[in-house]
Amino acid sequence: MVKRPTIIDVAKLAGVSKATVGRVVNGQHNIVSDDTRSRVMDAITQLGYERNAIAGSLRTDKTYMVALVIPDITNPFWPAVARGVQDTLEAHDYTVVTVNSEWDIAIETRYLKMVRHNRFDGVIINPTNASLTDVNNINIPLVILGSQNDYPDLDTVSSDTETAVQESLNYLYELGHRRIGLIAGLSARRKLTTRYHSYLSFLARKQLKLDESLVIYGEFSLQAGSDAMHKLLNLPEPPTAVFAANDILAIGAMQTAHALGWGIPDDISIIGMDDIFAASATSPPLSTVAKPKYDIGVNAANLLLEQLKTTSGNRQPQTYKLPCELIRRGSTAPPKHVH
Repeated sequence: MVKRPTIIDVAKLAGVSKATVGRVVNGQHNIVSDDTRSRVMDAITQLGYERNAIAGSLRTDKTYMVALVIPDITNPFWPAVARGVQDTLEAHDYTVVTVNSEWDIAIETRYLKMVRHNRFDGVIINPTNASLTDVNNINIPLVILGSQNDYPDLDTVSSDTETAVQESLNYLYELGHRRIGLIAGLSARRKLTTRYHSYLSFLARKQLKLDESLVIYGEFSLQAGSDAMHKLLNLPEPPTAVFAANDILAIGAMQTAHALGWGIPDDISIIGMDDIFAASATSPPLSTVAKPKYDIGVNAANLLLEQLKTTSGNRQPQTYKLPCELIRRGSTAPPKHVH
């Protein structure tokens, strides 16, 4: 096995002390002559020396490592968020390590311990079920992705889901729909989701009676969307429109509607949420709510950078709730008839 070159090897080849090599590597060029710095850099190139980041972190108490903890790496919503985080932090020389909690509190807890034990400088997390105590106990800068209700003392970045759901339901109402189904995802942190609360608020405002048979809960998956649509379309009085808690559920619902011979939007209208790439490629293209995925990541990273730069303990937590946009496509239209 080839021995990895060390700072001592560089010092011997350049004819300088180990301390001088350290100054060059750490950018302290003002106290090293140009000739000496040139010899050190030549030796580094010749040997293929790379700075030991772990040793450096012990001296500076900084690793320039940040963890991004997300619940489902297979969900197409998250890559754009991760890209926003990575682009922003890499511009400040931080490396982002993305991990997947799989909606599992045990896995999430293990990753939080990993973050603390491996001296990460900060963490951005969409919590599955971590308590405020759990996240505070890691004692490093932290930003929450998602609703701030459970974490009032922490920086949070989310999208304005409640307003977006209201706008979507209002759009269906204006098209003429009165019997609107809800395919609601299951929340790991709350018994009732933001979508459900917005749905109730919409019904109350429009003086429409709640029919619990029109509300179907399930995981955020194609199969759950498909199963939910089966239940809705087999009701004695099916809905004329459906709002799904995310695009994956909506696409699963569309697949079932097609399989059962229901025309979209002739027989039933469908709206999703997130505006993942596949939403524009369905047949017909899916009406949906576009969340500012990349901007969520950028804002979260900027809040973390602000924490990392703040030395005083007087900084107040900040909350960003970013607006969404309703995208009207071919999966929605006025109801032609009621089954």
